[in-house]
Amino acid sequence: MIKLKAKYHLGQVVRHKRHPFRGVVFDVDPRFSNTEEWYDAIPEDSRPRRDQPFYHLLAENDQSYYVAYVSEQNLIADETGEPVEHPDLPDLFGDFENGRYPLHFQLN
Repeated sequence: MIKLKAKYHLGQVVRHKRHPFRGVVFDVDPRFSNTEEWYDAIPEDSRPRRDQPFYHLLAENDQSYYVAYVSEQNLIADETGEPVEHPDLPDLFGDFENGRYPLHFQLN
């Protein structure tokens, strides 16, 4: 059995390595847990490995806000110290402080 540990944590601001968006981690899957259709839609030469953590993000770019599902290999920590403006953040997190968003409540 492989033990996987997530590099990023809930409330942390991250950015995509290749695409111009950033977001706040609101859930983590220890390994790929999306649909085969989603996975197959990624060009084969850039498909991420399945055996790594995948992150659910409240994401934003210059044009919109959305939810993203991103492999750990495609993320880096956002070091700008700037908050994310996603409109759903207040539903899950408190105010941006010390470079992260604290959870409103304790998860199981």
